Amino acid sequence: MPTYRDEVVVLRTHKLGEADRIVTMLSRRHGKLRAVAKGVRRTSSRFGSRLEPFMVADVQLYQGRSLDIIQQAESLGSYGADIAAHYDRYTTAHAMVETADRLNEAEATPQQYLLLVGGLRALARGEHASRSVLDSYLLRAMALSGWAPGLGECARCGRPGPHDTFVAQQGGVVCGDCAPTGAARVDRATVGLLQSLMAGEWEQVDAASAGSSAAASGLIAAYAQWHLERGIRSLSHVSAPQEGAR
Repeated sequence: MPTYRDEVVVLRTHKLGEADRIVTMLSRRHGKLRAVAKGVRRTSSRFGSRLEPFMVADVQLYQGRSLDIIQQAESLGSYGADIAAHYDRYTTAHAMVETADRLNEAEATPQQYLLLVGGLRALARGEHASRSVLDSYLLRAMALSGWAPGLGECARCGRPGPHDTFVAQQGGVVCGDCAPTGAARVDRATVGLLQSLMAGEWEQVDAASAGSSAAASGLIAAYAQWHLERGIRSLSHVSAPQEGAR
């Protein structure tokens, strides 16, 4: 049976037997992969540390009958240690890889891979507030999956904005006529922050107030979990945005 190579982000691992692990990965060219890494739990393993969550690696795999076998792994991005050293980065990274793991196979594209790698790199370097990195990642991941929220015109009827109501079930901001009773009201600063997070305008994101950041985070979490059709468990451990946090 053939072997193949790919670049991967390790999403999660599970123990298998006494020395092996099943590794779930998001790859650049083959979508999501689940493969066995034999002997990686032994201290003598040559590449066990390269197959931990949040690591980016170039792997060679052998195509097996049920699960492929990882034969080699070379590190491309050692982000795990820098992320694990900070609680906010660690919980944020878990929410990001959990979201990536929820993607359907058809949605696990090269663009999703690159987006996740970029997010983990930004987390490891502490370039921006961890929650802002997560919020931007969630919005962009949803957009790449075909679920970009409407943030200008009404997401339901197309009426030009600005609008001050956000409804996850209807696809974003909606006008007063389309908004259901009790829908969440949002101010223009929060809508502007959502647009900046989507576009990667980090100067505006970093300058946002804690109140706008917290409001945006709540809307993004609701929107992402609605479209993923179940909760992102790791989000419950992610800290709320704080003024000047990194």
